[in-house]
Amino acid sequence: MPVRLPNRPVCHHCDGFPVVAITTGTRNRDGSRVLLRVTCTACDGTGHSAAPASALVRIGG
Repeated sequence: MPVRLPNRPVCHHCDGFPVVAITTGTRNRDGSRVLLRVTCTACDGTGHSAAPASALVRIGG
């Protein structure tokens, strides 16, 4: 039987899109675009917010 994980809330800073690529407008020698990859610092690239502290106390106690 599969293990079901509880739904974790989506990060409100990135709305679940934790890594994005931004073009700089310049091109490499081969013609491809130069990209900056940016990761959400609030969720550390997971796309989910951390569980509230009160939920952690209920689970552990």
